[in-house]
Amino acid sequence: MKIGIGLPNTVLHTTGDEMLAWATRADERGFSTLATIDRIVYPSYDSLISLAAAAGATSRIGLLTNVLLGPLYEPYLLAKQSASLDQLSGGRFTLGLGVGSRGDDYRAMHRELSDRGKRFDDELELLHRAWAGEPVEPSIDGEPHGAGPLPTNGAIPLLIGGQPRHVAPRAVKYGAGWTIGGGGVDMARAGTETFRAAWAEAGGLGEPCIVALTYFSLGEDNVDESRANLASYYAYLTEWVDGIVNSAPRTQEAVTETVKAFEDIGIDELIFDATVRDPGQVDLLADAVL
Repeated sequence: MKIGIGLPNTVLHTTGDEMLAWATRADERGFSTLATIDRIVYPSYDSLISLAAAAGATSRIGLLTNVLLGPLYEPYLLAKQSASLDQLSGGRFTLGLGVGSRGDDYRAMHRELSDRGKRFDDELELLHRAWAGEPVEPSIDGEPHGAGPLPTNGAIPLLIGGQPRHVAPRAVKYGAGWTIGGGGVDMARAGTETFRAAWAEAGGLGEPCIVALTYFSLGEDNVDESRANLASYYAYLTEWVDGIVNSAPRTQEAVTETVKAFEDIGIDELIFDATVRDPGQVDLLADAVL
């Protein structure tokens, strides 16, 4: 199982210098992937811009949006942005997409929440057409042009987040993997079984790629900040927020046990997402799990 790490792009009061220091340390210490999480209505760093900056500050590590809220993005612009990031990073970028469920994000972008699934399917189709270089429409010069550079490997690798029964047909159609949110190993175990069954039922061959997310912090001095940041980010979940806050491993022993638990259920990659801003967390986690 590969071990990735999340940028602190949603951690309150994180500076740009801390973001870049986190990225370079993660690259140097050998993590497989550098990931972001994403919302619109929150004082967080934009995922695509953050990963573009990280691409310039690193040379090896993979880059992942985990996840962008796909239906909130104009598809041709997202096709251009993702293909640009793919080229600028030398093919290190994976586009993680989901639909989300927060009404404030959709209202802020003047989009309807009710039809997000259909618009997501339309978006996935259009992204792949754009990545293949299909012309958008005749431009002002009368010539047909594509929506951006061609990806380094023909298409951007995809991960899709959401309920297994909804994700599996899309994952099979586009050769995508499934990414699981930060609900803990028990949720991941049940979801993985459901997804693998839905993948096979949808006609998928072989084993699907499954990526999981868990939050973390290390060091006794960081516990309060970690808990406060998670409570702020997930405040909208009201009765479930305490479960998320309490589920994050915060000792070296708990972190190594978390790795073993996710490995035992066959997860392909586990992303440890940041809950405090200090780049020293990267070294503490690397010392524990790499």
